[in-house]
Formats: sequence, C-alpha cells, structure tokens
Amino acid sequence: MHDVIVVGAGISGLTAAWRLAQAGKRVKVLEANPRVGGRTLNHRFASGDVVEVGGQWVGPTQERILALLAELNLHTFPLWNQGDNLTLFGGVLKPYRGTIPRFAPHVLLDVAQAQWRLDRLARQIPLDDPARHPRAVQWDSLSFAQWIARNLLTAHGRKVFELLSGAVFAANAREMSFLHVLFYINSGTNLDTLLGVDKGAQQDRIVGGSQRICEELAARLGDAVQLEQPVRALRQQAEQVELITDSGSYPARRVIFAVPPTMLLRITQEPLLPGWRDQLLQRQPQGAVVKCMAHYATPFWRERGLSGQVTSESGPVRLTFDNSLPGSPRGVLMGFIEGDEARHWSDQSADQRQAVVLECFSRYFGAQALQPLEYVDKSWMDEPFSRGCYAALFPPGLWSNGAARLREPLGRVHFAGTETATRWMGYFDGAVQAGERAAAEVLNS
Repeated sequence: MHDVIVVGAGISGLTAAWRLAQAGKRVKVLEANPRVGGRTLNHRFASGDVVEVGGQWVGPTQERILALLAELNLHTFPLWNQGDNLTLFGGVLKPYRGTIPRFAPHVLLDVAQAQWRLDRLARQIPLDDPARHPRAVQWDSLSFAQWIARNLLTAHGRKVFELLSGAVFAANAREMSFLHVLFYINSGTNLDTLLGVDKGAQQDRIVGGSQRICEELAARLGDAVQLEQPVRALRQQAEQVELITDSGSYPARRVIFAVPPTMLLRITQEPLLPGWRDQLLQRQPQGAVVKCMAHYATPFWRERGLSGQVTSESGPVRLTFDNSLPGSPRGVLMGFIEGDEARHWSDQSADQRQAVVLECFSRYFGAQALQPLEYVDKSWMDEPFSRGCYAALFPPGLWSNGAARLREPLGRVHFAGTETATRWMGYFDGAVQAGERAAAEVLNS
C-alpha cells in the first residue's frame, strides 16, 4: 500500500508528489493522459522550434514557481516586448506603448478610474476566504458585467474591460462574480501585474517550453508516475482509500486530487460527496479558450517596429503576442479565442479555424500573415481531462456559499490544483502553492 496516491500529473499534482517523496513517503501518481503536463503542453514545429499550446508564462511576485524552476534547473527568457503595440477599436488600427492603448482623453480617464476602483477594492479581499469581507454577499451577487455597466461611462471603456475579462479569465464578464474578480486581482498582486508584460504576469517564458516543469518533476519521481490511468471510482474507508482505474485498484492511506474541479464530478465516489460540496462543484465550469499560433519564415512585423501585441474589439482573435524564440530566425504569432467565441469556434473544423485566425492576423499585420510555414491551435474545451482553460470560473453566489471550503480535506482525501490556491489562483504559481499545501496537510496528518 502506498502512503499517498496523487491523481493528476500537472504542476500541482507533481509538486505535491515530489514534496512527499522528498519527505520519505511512498507515492504514486495516476495520470489519465498519455503524457504529463496537465494544462501545459509543448508543440514542436518542423523546424524544431518549441512553443506552448497550453499555459506558458511566469512573472514577478510568483515566488513559488520561480523557486521551483530554480530547483529543477530550468531557465526563463523574456517575451518579446519591443516596438509598438496595436489596438483596433472603432475600426481604426493605432499604435501605442504600455499596457493601456492611447484612447481619447475621456476614455482614458474612464478606464483609469475603473482600474483604480478595482485595485482599491481588491486590496480589501481576504485571500483565504473572500466571503469574510463585510460586503461579500452584495459583491458576490453581482456579475462583473453588471459592475462594468454601472461603473464605466464610455462605450470604449466598457469594451476595454470586457476584453480584460477574456484575457485574464477566458470568459465573458457576465460569467463571473464581481467578488471573484476582486479576489483574483488581489491574488495576482494588482491589475497592472495581471495584464502587464514588463514586470507583469506575461513577462517570461521557460526555455524548452513550460511542459518541461512536469517532465522534470516526473523524471525525479520515476516509476511512481503512471500514465493512461484515468481514475473511475474512489472508495474511502476508515483506514484507507481505494482508487479504481481501468487496469485495477490502488489502495493508499491518503489521496490528493490535483485535477480541474469539474473532473471530480466524473469520478464515482463511495460514500457520496457531501451535498454542499457537490453543489459547489456543479457550479464551477472551466474557462473557454482556443490558443492559436502561426509559424513564419521571419518575424516580419518587427521590421515595421511592431511588438506583435494587439488588443482588438473585434474577433474572434482579440489578443495577440509575438511568441518567437530567441536565437531563431523564424517568427511566431500567437492569438487567443476566448469565452463565447471559443465555444463557437471549437465546434468548427480545423481548416475553418485556421482561416479565420489568419484573417485576424492579416487584419493586424498585413497580407504576409496569411502565408505561414505552419499553423497549430489547441481547443482546451475538447481536452478530455481538462474540458477548458485557463482555470475554473466562479460565477455569482459561489464564494458566499462556502467555495473556500473546497480546499478542505474530506476524510483521507485532499485537494490541490491551482483553483484551490490563495495566491496566483489560475497560474503556475497557484498550482505550486496548492500542491505544497496539500502535501503539508498529508504530512501533518
């Protein structure tokens, strides 16, 4: 019998398993996919250039993931951030520098006052449980879309914050509680840090691709990691827990689940989950995103003094970055389709998606963008053991009905995953924090 079985070989699960193994515990990791990585996934172009079709960025104030990278001897490099950004609003393509486009003065004032309010309110939110705030019920009954409608005075300002919702959450503003937005901002330091490249959450990438984090952890764990082992059932008894997969049953003294919350509902539980926990999990859908990349002979946009970064009111690709690799002569444009548009385009053929994405790239960077060497995209809603990205959404009413309790152990079962983090929820750093917290719970028990 193992001391602990970890379900899920993403960053959070493998971090938990590695910390337990370092403490001398007998650990096994069961991963449903034929690969490790969870919501990180590398893609190699024919040229050998490696890009990430899953999560990819790290940045300042993300101390846990940066410490883990150092421990694993993995290195980072900065995202390309030189030249003019572009914005497409009101049918006009304009260059700008910095985080916020150069709108008309009254629009900039509108956006600035809304950002100031969000940051000020976010600093008040208790990270361990947002429901402890005196106005939690009021703010949790409000959607982010309702707050935007009430607090942004200009049409352009409202569009900026709707775009922000897709960029940060991979969701439409109406899908999220205003209280959750405030918590998320505080969890990630502030709004500038969440949105920024320089000194922001999008500042750095990992040499060799972010999936290397999980590959390096799995290599240290060796045969303890077993792939293609989807857990179908959990039986919790007084002295042990038993996990049932297609190939057999695995007993352990403790279990850590490090999977997206919605996946827990697809595992038969004996005894049943408490009703309150099941109800909360039923209301936690995953975000919706298609991540798209076009590979070119050169980063031709740089010749025009452009950074490759675009924010646009029209889609389906509303946000782009230069995802080229340092030292490579080739160029990579990356774009995101998010929220409702991601759900729509995930149901279209790969050829249709490629055509509409390249049309968006050409709208921003010219006809040359229509002729890539290669194209790749990843619809995360179609991943069988993720069913979406970047993370689970917290709709109105979830936090004030006890969502913070979802990270609490249930008998011999513990819960990790970035959705259970208090700092940098939804990011690699939150995944590491949650994995280390779950491992500490097991050791303390």
